[in-house]
Amino acid sequence: MRLRHIPGAEQRIEESVHVVREPELCRGRWAEVFGNGNPVYMEIGMGKGRFLMELAAANPEINYVGVERYSSVLLKAIQKQEELLLPNVRFLREDALELPQMFGPGEVKRIYLNFSDPWPKDRHAKRRLTSPRFMEVYSQILAEDGSVEFKTDNAELFAYSLESIPSAGWRVVMETHDLHHSRYAEGNVMTEYEEKFAAKGNPICKLIAVR
Repeated sequence: MRLRHIPGAEQRIEESVHVVREPELCRGRWAEVFGNGNPVYMEIGMGKGRFLMELAAANPEINYVGVERYSSVLLKAIQKQEELLLPNVRFLREDALELPQMFGPGEVKRIYLNFSDPWPKDRHAKRRLTSPRFMEVYSQILAEDGSVEFKTDNAELFAYSLESIPSAGWRVVMETHDLHHSRYAEGNVMTEYEEKFAAKGNPICKLIAVR
Protein backbone atom coordinates (compact mmCIF):
# COMPACT_ATOMS: atom_id res chain seq x y z
CA MET A 1 0.00 0.00 0.00
CA ARG A 2 1.37 3.36 -1.04
CA LEU A 3 0.97 6.08 1.60
CA ARG A 4 0.50 9.71 0.64
CA HIS A 5 3.11 11.94 2.21
CA ILE A 6 1.68 14.81 4.22
CA PRO A 7 3.93 17.90 4.13
CA GLY A 8 5.02 18.89 7.62
CA ALA A 9 3.95 15.58 9.18
CA GLU A 10 7.36 14.84 10.66
CA GLN A 11 7.56 18.25 12.33
CA ARG A 12 4.02 17.93 13.73
CA ILE A 13 4.93 14.55 15.17
CA GLU A 14 8.18 15.87 16.63
CA GLU A 15 6.31 18.69 18.35
CA SER A 16 3.38 16.63 19.62
CA VAL A 17 3.11 16.11 23.38
CA HIS A 18 1.32 12.82 22.68
CA VAL A 19 4.39 11.22 21.07
CA VAL A 20 7.10 9.93 23.38
CA ARG A 21 10.48 11.18 22.28
CA GLU A 22 13.67 9.34 23.26
CA PRO A 23 11.68 6.29 24.44
CA GLU A 24 14.92 4.50 25.27
CA LEU A 25 15.06 6.74 28.34
CA CYS A 26 11.65 5.38 29.41
CA ARG A 27 12.76 1.75 29.60
CA GLY A 28 11.69 0.44 32.99
CA ARG A 29 10.01 3.76 33.77
CA TRP A 30 6.70 3.70 31.92
CA ALA A 31 4.85 4.09 35.21
CA GLU A 32 6.51 7.51 35.41
CA VAL A 33 5.54 8.35 31.83
CA PHE A 34 1.85 7.76 32.62
CA GLY A 35 2.04 8.91 36.23
CA ASN A 36 0.55 5.68 37.57
CA GLY A 37 1.23 1.97 37.92
CA ASN A 38 -1.60 0.78 35.68
CA PRO A 39 -0.91 -2.04 33.21
CA VAL A 40 0.39 -1.12 29.76
CA TYR A 41 -1.31 -2.47 26.64
CA MET A 42 0.26 -1.90 23.22
CA GLU A 43 -0.94 -1.91 19.63
CA ILE A 44 1.75 -2.40 17.00
CA GLY A 45 0.85 -0.88 13.64
CA MET A 46 -2.04 1.13 15.08
CA GLY A 47 -2.85 3.06 11.89
CA LYS A 48 -5.12 6.03 12.61
CA GLY A 49 -5.65 4.90 16.18
CA ARG A 50 -9.39 4.24 16.25
CA PHE A 51 -9.08 0.82 17.92
CA LEU A 52 -6.54 1.98 20.50
CA MET A 53 -8.40 5.13 21.48
CA GLU A 54 -11.77 3.41 21.71
CA LEU A 55 -10.23 0.92 24.14
CA ALA A 56 -8.52 3.71 26.08
CA ALA A 57 -11.74 5.67 26.46
CA ALA A 58 -13.57 2.58 27.75
CA ASN A 59 -10.75 1.46 30.07
CA PRO A 60 -9.22 4.44 31.89
CA GLU A 61 -7.54 2.06 34.35
CA ILE A 62 -5.27 0.76 31.55
CA ASN A 63 -2.46 2.65 29.80
CA TYR A 64 -2.19 2.31 26.02
CA VAL A 65 0.85 2.74 23.77
CA GLY A 66 0.32 2.94 20.01
CA VAL A 67 3.28 2.07 17.78
CA GLU A 68 3.22 3.30 14.17
CA ARG A 69 6.14 3.67 11.76
CA TYR A 70 4.48 5.80 9.10
CA SER A 71 4.33 9.55 9.73
CA SER A 72 1.33 10.26 7.51
CA VAL A 73 -0.74 7.66 9.38
CA LEU A 74 0.52 8.57 12.85
CA LEU A 75 -0.42 12.19 12.22
CA LYS A 76 -4.07 11.17 11.83
CA ALA A 77 -3.96 9.47 15.22
CA ILE A 78 -2.35 12.53 16.79
CA GLN A 79 -5.08 14.76 15.39
CA LYS A 80 -7.72 12.47 16.89
CA GLN A 81 -5.96 12.44 20.26
CA GLU A 82 -5.75 16.24 20.19
CA GLU A 83 -9.55 16.23 20.18
CA LEU A 84 -10.05 13.46 22.74
CA LEU A 85 -7.10 14.22 25.06
CA LEU A 86 -7.17 10.75 26.58
CA PRO A 87 -4.73 10.78 29.52
CA ASN A 88 -3.92 7.06 29.16
CA VAL A 89 -2.64 7.16 25.55
CA ARG A 90 0.89 7.69 24.22
CA PHE A 91 2.32 7.15 20.74
CA LEU A 92 5.66 5.91 19.43
CA ARG A 93 7.01 6.32 15.90
CA GLU A 94 9.36 3.37 16.05
CA ASP A 95 10.23 0.03 14.48
CA ALA A 96 8.74 -2.83 16.51
CA LEU A 97 12.07 -4.67 16.43
CA GLU A 98 13.51 -1.94 18.65
CA LEU A 99 10.89 -2.25 21.41
CA PRO A 100 13.16 -4.16 23.84
CA GLN A 101 15.31 -1.03 23.90
CA MET A 102 12.30 0.97 25.11
CA PHE A 103 10.49 -1.41 27.46
CA GLY A 104 11.91 -3.51 30.24
CA PRO A 105 11.07 -7.19 30.84
CA GLY A 106 7.45 -7.58 31.86
CA GLU A 107 6.59 -3.92 31.32
CA VAL A 108 3.83 -4.67 28.78
CA LYS A 109 0.76 -6.71 29.68
CA ARG A 110 -0.86 -7.19 26.26
CA ILE A 111 0.05 -6.64 22.61
CA TYR A 112 -2.49 -6.18 19.83
CA LEU A 113 -1.65 -6.91 16.19
CA ASN A 114 -4.50 -5.81 13.95
CA PHE A 115 -4.57 -6.39 10.18
CA SER A 116 -0.81 -6.34 9.82
CA ASP A 117 0.88 -6.29 6.42
CA PRO A 118 0.76 -9.95 5.24
CA TRP A 119 4.07 -9.77 3.33
CA PRO A 120 2.83 -12.56 1.03
CA LYS A 121 6.14 -13.50 -0.59
CA ASP A 122 8.02 -16.28 1.20
CA ARG A 123 11.28 -14.35 1.16
CA HIS A 124 9.58 -11.62 3.25
CA ALA A 125 8.18 -14.00 5.89
CA LYS A 126 10.50 -12.68 8.60
CA ARG A 127 8.84 -9.25 8.26
CA ARG A 128 5.46 -10.62 9.33
CA LEU A 129 4.54 -9.45 12.82
CA THR A 130 3.70 -13.03 13.83
CA SER A 131 7.01 -14.47 12.64
CA PRO A 132 9.33 -16.11 15.22
CA ARG A 133 11.63 -13.07 14.99
CA PHE A 134 8.90 -10.74 16.19
CA MET A 135 7.49 -13.21 18.72
CA GLU A 136 10.92 -13.20 20.36
CA VAL A 137 10.73 -9.40 20.60
CA TYR A 138 7.36 -9.64 22.34
CA SER A 139 8.76 -12.23 24.76
CA GLN A 140 11.34 -9.72 25.92
CA ILE A 141 8.82 -7.07 26.99
CA LEU A 142 5.65 -8.99 27.95
CA ALA A 143 4.70 -9.87 31.50
CA GLU A 144 4.83 -13.60 32.34
CA ASP A 145 1.05 -13.82 32.04
CA GLY A 146 0.95 -11.43 29.08
CA SER A 147 -0.67 -12.20 25.75
CA VAL A 148 -0.65 -11.32 22.05
CA GLU A 149 -3.97 -10.83 20.25
CA PHE A 150 -3.92 -11.00 16.46
CA LYS A 151 -6.68 -10.23 13.96
CA THR A 152 -6.58 -10.44 10.16
CA ASP A 153 -8.81 -11.03 7.17
CA ASN A 154 -5.92 -12.72 5.34
CA ALA A 155 -6.46 -16.50 5.55
CA GLU A 156 -2.92 -17.30 4.34
CA LEU A 157 -1.34 -15.05 6.98
CA PHE A 158 -3.56 -16.58 9.65
CA ALA A 159 -2.57 -20.12 8.62
CA TYR A 160 1.08 -19.08 8.69
CA SER A 161 0.62 -17.57 12.15
CA LEU A 162 -0.99 -20.72 13.53
CA GLU A 163 2.22 -22.54 12.62
CA SER A 164 4.85 -19.88 13.28
CA ILE A 165 3.65 -18.85 16.75
CA PRO A 166 3.88 -22.34 18.31
CA SER A 167 7.22 -22.87 16.58
CA ALA A 168 8.47 -19.83 18.51
CA GLY A 169 7.55 -21.47 21.81
CA TRP A 170 4.12 -19.91 22.33
CA ARG A 171 0.69 -21.50 22.85
CA VAL A 172 -2.39 -20.47 20.88
CA VAL A 173 -5.15 -20.51 23.49
CA MET A 174 -7.95 -19.10 21.34
CA GLU A 175 -8.59 -19.11 17.60
CA THR A 176 -11.47 -18.50 15.26
CA HIS A 177 -11.70 -18.19 11.49
CA ASP A 178 -14.90 -16.15 11.64
CA LEU A 179 -14.77 -13.82 14.65
CA HIS A 180 -17.96 -11.88 13.96
CA HIS A 181 -20.05 -15.07 13.84
CA SER A 182 -18.40 -16.81 16.77
CA ARG A 183 -18.87 -16.89 20.53
CA TYR A 184 -15.92 -14.48 20.77
CA ALA A 185 -17.74 -11.65 18.98
CA GLU A 186 -19.15 -10.04 22.11
CA GLY A 187 -17.09 -7.03 23.18
CA ASN A 188 -15.02 -7.01 19.98
CA VAL A 189 -13.70 -3.54 19.11
CA MET A 190 -13.30 -3.05 15.38
CA THR A 191 -10.53 -1.22 13.53
CA GLU A 192 -11.11 0.87 10.41
CA TYR A 193 -9.85 -1.97 8.22
CA GLU A 194 -11.94 -4.53 10.06
CA GLU A 195 -15.10 -2.56 9.44
CA LYS A 196 -14.34 -2.29 5.72
CA PHE A 197 -13.44 -5.96 5.33
CA ALA A 198 -16.46 -7.14 7.30
CA ALA A 199 -18.75 -4.95 5.19
CA LYS A 200 -17.44 -6.82 2.13
CA GLY A 201 -18.28 -10.14 3.77
CA ASN A 202 -14.67 -11.10 4.49
CA PRO A 203 -14.41 -13.42 7.52
CA ILE A 204 -12.22 -12.01 10.29
CA CYS A 205 -9.73 -14.38 11.88
CA LYS A 206 -8.47 -13.96 15.44
CA LEU A 207 -6.10 -15.75 17.79
CA ILE A 208 -4.71 -15.17 21.26
CA ALA A 209 -1.26 -16.51 22.15
CA VAL A 210 0.55 -16.85 25.46
CA ARG A 211 3.93 -18.20 26.42
